[in-house]
Amino acid sequence: MNTGTMIMELMGGMLTTIKIFALTLLFSLPLGLLFALGRLSKNPVLKNIVRVYISIMRGTPLMLQLLVVYFGPYYIFHISLSPQYRGVAVIIAFALNYAAYFAEIYRSGIQSMPIGQYEAARVLGYTKTQTFFVIIMPQVAKRILPAVTNEVITLVKDTSLAYSIAYVEMFTEAKAIAASEKSMIPFVAAAVFYYVFNALVALIMDLIEKRMSYYS
Repeated sequence: MNTGTMIMELMGGMLTTIKIFALTLLFSLPLGLLFALGRLSKNPVLKNIVRVYISIMRGTPLMLQLLVVYFGPYYIFHISLSPQYRGVAVIIAFALNYAAYFAEIYRSGIQSMPIGQYEAARVLGYTKTQTFFVIIMPQVAKRILPAVTNEVITLVKDTSLAYSIAYVEMFTEAKAIAASEKSMIPFVAAAVFYYVFNALVALIMDLIEKRMSYYS
């Protein structure tokens, strides 16, 4: 295989990796906020259900969760799924897993807010919903951004776990090419991609953090 062909195949895997990354964030960030609100709910049933869910998601490997989401419908419900379900299973598993981590980040940020913020908003005539989204969440976003950045960087690397259900992304392509060519070059190329992608994500998050900083 010539270098040009190898790069083109790796580029195809790279686009799939970026798609997994983007869709996971798209679904897991808002879902994490919903779980955080459930975790903070005064309803003990809802609160405990969410607490157990987060505990399971954080306490078991993402690869295991991915296998359960992919093979579960067949072994439990005997549902035959198309090959296209691989991509759907990856997004479902990743989104549910990362939503649990984001939920705890949101929760810690919300609970760190002084009670005076809520009291001042009530005096000014804000409703609970207005208080949360207009006053609390913008401040929470500033506080939790470093922790969110760490999770986002981890997500870039975790996309490689999609290979466990034979979903072809960057790492899967690199592994297949390395095996057929008996060469380490595809692995080196994949490593460079992950590093550059992570560096770009870190730079973007750093710029956002500086832009949101009170002291900039």
